[in-house]
Amino acid sequence: MCGTVAPTTPQRYRPNLTPIPSPPRSHCLAHDRLHLWLSPDTQLNRILIVMGASWALSTKETYGAGLLVFQVYCDSHQIQENQRCPISSTLLAFLSSCTGAYSGSSLGNYATGLKAWHLLHGYPWLERTNELKAIPDGATALAPPSSKRAKRNPFTPAILISMREQLDLNDPKDAAIFACITAAFYSVARLGELTVPALKDFDPARHITCGNVSEGQDRNLLPITISHLPSTKSSPIKGEDAYWAAQEGLSDPKAALTNHLRVNPAENSAHLFAWKHPKGLRPLSKKEVIKRITTIASIAHIPNLKGHSVHIGGTLEYLLRGVPFNVVKTMGHWSSEAFTIYLRQHAMVLAPYLQATPILEPFTRYTMPPVR
Repeated sequence: MCGTVAPTTPQRYRPNLTPIPSPPRSHCLAHDRLHLWLSPDTQLNRILIVMGASWALSTKETYGAGLLVFQVYCDSHQIQENQRCPISSTLLAFLSSCTGAYSGSSLGNYATGLKAWHLLHGYPWLERTNELKAIPDGATALAPPSSKRAKRNPFTPAILISMREQLDLNDPKDAAIFACITAAFYSVARLGELTVPALKDFDPARHITCGNVSEGQDRNLLPITISHLPSTKSSPIKGEDAYWAAQEGLSDPKAALTNHLRVNPAENSAHLFAWKHPKGLRPLSKKEVIKRITTIASIAHIPNLKGHSVHIGGTLEYLLRGVPFNVVKTMGHWSSEAFTIYLRQHAMVLAPYLQATPILEPFTRYTMPPVR
């Protein structure tokens, strides 16, 4: 999750994922394994910490999880330390052994994490890209249907309105949640970028505050709301800006935010979606938002509606409006073309371009992603 603050004490290893105690591998937090699991040198560790700061916390945690699985595999196969880094032919055998227990995407992340571990410590990475790609792809093809998650339904303006009907917008928490969801949807932001992982984790330097929101306009005097996200998945240090404008209808994010700030007035330094609790103002956690979404989805009989569905839905909504792919990609802070795998209504998105006389022909070359 973007912008999270992790616990300070590592949890116990699971029984089936406990490495043999070794000086190069101290028991530490998952996101610290990349730089701690090799070099005991204090000066080098400082360099590694600075280099590793360019990765989001959630990315380092994912890489650290893969590094743990790899070390446990090496322990069980009695692979010597000098054959673990720089890695030998062990990698393909390791990834192949994980097939069936881990998804193809997890194996891809583990391989990328091991590469980052090598590069971070200055060791060569000699593995062939094509061979590495074949293992996760094969794992995905061999995975049983029961192991695959159902596709998440995307949020839509209609779903937002249905949720609004189930919320009490005079209730502090409900007002904050609706403002957060609509802002995330229309700015194509991740919920983790607008919420905190836990109440104690709020940090104005990493999480959005009331002071991070401003109003602007373009040269045609069209109004726009600008929200500065201090830390995002693709830019954990400098952060990025998110943009949205007032919308027609009951899913209008501007009206939702105005209502929220009326019900939950706060200082500029407070979390943007902080809500009034009997014990004081509380930052809005992602857990609270997901819990409310799940409850309402059950009442409204909307299956597979998850937190990430907001990001997917915002992406799809703007594509259906004919907004250029590259613009939507920028809005959603996607660092690659990966966002296209989340689309659920390709036919609806592509329909204007498939007609004998394309409806959007003058804009096609700007709108469609480049052919590769």
